[in-house]
Amino acid sequence: MVHNMTDDELPLTATAKILDLEIFSIEELHERITNLKEEIARCEMAIAAKNKSRDAANALFGKS
Repeated sequence: MVHNMTDDELPLTATAKILDLEIFSIEELHERITNLKEEIARCEMAIAAKNKSRDAANALFGKS
């Protein structure tokens, strides 16, 4: 399941907000975990892509 974040859910910074988890139901907490795992996967893919670009640039310009 892909969760499309609303404007209210978009973080203002790269730092995650600390939420009061007591206000969420068990189902909501499970959904939140799923969403966070999906976001982690997106971040890992972005890191891999950036590393690939950096490695290609370093290979082209002779940096290691």
